[in-house]
Amino acid sequence: MFEIILKKQLAPNVKLIEVKTPLIAKKALPGQFVILRVHEKGERIPLTIADKNLEKESITIVFQEVGKTTKLLGRLGVGDKISDIVGPLGNPSEIEKFGVVIGVGGGVGIAALYPILKGLKEKGNYVISIIGGRSSDYVIFREEIKNISDEIYITTDDGSLGRKGLVTDVLKEILEERKIDRIWAVGPTIMMKVVSDLTKNYGVPTIVSLNPIMVDGTGMCGGCRVTVGDKIKFTCIDGPEFDGHLVDFDELLARLKTYKEEEALALRLFEESEVGKVGHSKN
Repeated sequence: MFEIILKKQLAPNVKLIEVKTPLIAKKALPGQFVILRVHEKGERIPLTIADKNLEKESITIVFQEVGKTTKLLGRLGVGDKISDIVGPLGNPSEIEKFGVVIGVGGGVGIAALYPILKGLKEKGNYVISIIGGRSSDYVIFREEIKNISDEIYITTDDGSLGRKGLVTDVLKEILEERKIDRIWAVGPTIMMKVVSDLTKNYGVPTIVSLNPIMVDGTGMCGGCRVTVGDKIKFTCIDGPEFDGHLVDFDELLARLKTYKEEEALALRLFEESEVGKVGHSKN
């Protein structure tokens, strides 16, 4: 059992929890993730490690409440315990001195991008960050990203913070003017596809962190398979980071819809059961 020692609301339906996990905190590196179950009969879900604290022996996880399991996780508070957490899983990011690097983050992917950029900055890279969201409420980790960036650009769909537009608008302008050595993109799959399509035209190596359907995290189930450069890869053991120019994003986007109906049904039944509990408590 793993105790939650800190909880924050970062944005509508987006929460941060810090969990005491001594062994995982000791070994975790940028780019890696964990798989957790809220309770012993619960669904296994992969979540990226956004940060770690060796003194507190803890890791930080940021998640968006979109389905039954993430809503259950979001209801836990400080002092509550998570049934099991496995990790760190996946290959760590390649953190080296590249020169000038750009990190592009969207939605909760901004939190996952943070430890990668932090590691790149510590290696002496010149770090440019481009982060965005639907509105100012959804652009999380702004101060954290700002503190480890040489330049930071913010975009929002409605213009309520930073520049109105998409992260790729800013990225394209920078690519037109300057030499960039490497790019990381972490966020919605469609965002990573658009970033990769853009940077391919400029020949800039681009790394994406994929988050497909995943079950066991050991390469046994095959649920997280993706096509990269005409080869089948398993995100949990071969990734989660891949060359964005080689990923078959169209196939990945289609696979992400595989269990949409089942996920919607599970969420509806869960919400109906919660309404029933409220009604029962009133009687």
